[in-house]
Amino acid sequence: MNQSRFLYRHGDVLIAPVTALPAGASPRAGLVLAHGEHTGHTHRIQEAGVASFYVHGKELYLVVAGHKATVVHEEHRPIELPVGVYRVWQQREYTPTAIRTVID
Repeated sequence: MNQSRFLYRHGDVLIAPVTALPAGASPRAGLVLAHGEHTGHTHRIQEAGVASFYVHGKELYLVVAGHKATVVHEEHRPIELPVGVYRVWQQREYTPTAIRTVID
C-alpha cells in the first residue's frame, strides 16, 4: 500500500494518510482512536457521522467521509483531518526490558 510521508500526531497517537483501506478490512464501531490508561481520557473523533473505523489484522484505519473530522482529547489541542483514509497507531518506546506502547 502506497503511503504518504505526511504524519499527524495527537499526543501518543499517530495518524498517517494512506491511499486506500486494505482489502478485507472490517468495520469497527465507535469514535475512539485510543484509550488513556492512566487518565481514562480518550483520543476520539468529536463529530458523529463524519468518520468510520476499520480493522485489518492488528492495524486500525480511519475513513473521514465528511468535510473534516476533529480529533479531541482533554490534554491536547484538537486537530482536524480532511477527507481521506488514514492508518492510526500509538507511539511505542524502548525500555531495557521491552518495547511498549506509550499510553497517556
